[in-house]
Amino acid sequence: MTVIAAVAIGVGLAAAPAIFQMFGRAPMGGEMITEFEPYMTEAKVATLRGYLDTIDLAEAESRTQLRPALVDSGSVEDSGYALRFPNVATFNDGWSPMRADMTDLVDTIERNRGNYAAVAALPPFPLFPWFFVVPGLLIAGSGIAAIRSSVRRRLLLLILAALGFAVALAPVALQMFTRAPEGAEMIDDFRPMMARERVQRVQLYFVTLGAAEGQLRNAAVPLAAELAGQSPDEAAATYPAISQLSQRWPAIVGEFAPMIGAMSDNLDNFAAVDALPSFSLFPWFFVGPGLLVGGLALAARKQVGA
Repeated sequence: MTVIAAVAIGVGLAAAPAIFQMFGRAPMGGEMITEFEPYMTEAKVATLRGYLDTIDLAEAESRTQLRPALVDSGSVEDSGYALRFPNVATFNDGWSPMRADMTDLVDTIERNRGNYAAVAALPPFPLFPWFFVVPGLLIAGSGIAAIRSSVRRRLLLLILAALGFAVALAPVALQMFTRAPEGAEMIDDFRPMMARERVQRVQLYFVTLGAAEGQLRNAAVPLAAELAGQSPDEAAATYPAISQLSQRWPAIVGEFAPMIGAMSDNLDNFAAVDALPSFSLFPWFFVGPGLLVGGLALAARKQVGA
């Protein structure tokens, strides 16, 4: 009965990937890990924060300096400013929550750089199902062979015990006891970020920001310069933060757009990984069955020897 139990454990281990749909979900996790790699670096986080600061300074300057200059000139009434420059007014009114939302995204990335590195250091995701299937089949096969053989039973039971303990030790060899919980923490922390509604909301932010930048560059600043009798260079010196936003805008879009695109493209991949059992449990999926198989095999070997 002890060997039959070991065989059953081996079959269960081999069947686990099918039960948890790992053959479909694990490769999707691997794709997500690969596509997120460019954004999980200290340099990338610093760049994104710098661009948020650029937008922040331009928004403040447009609200506290440019708008008063236009209103004080008498060319634009304060009550009519939003009608004359609707995109800039929308930017001024909405930037605070936009900044908070995008800062939270960058904070989430920075907070999880170590967690990401731990997960990326694990074996490739597409191989995960086979770490269950192959040992499970070997255990089941060795157990069945031990049941059917009377001559080499003690040797086969020793092999079965060795397989069981090897499976139990696998998480130690792969450092899963430290890396897997960090993966679970990353999944939990990314969950609010990897929601379709939120990703779409951030995408719309850049429609708002792009429209505002264009209206500042093409309409509001030129009008302020004309009213003040300034050349374009003088206007740029008067509104340096807005000028810097316009200069950096292509680079800002070039940095944020691929990141947000990667988030959007990986929503389904994230959902697939999130549907797997918690990463924290994965080491125990090997340790528990492995120790049971090893113990049962040794017990059966002892009975044969007796």
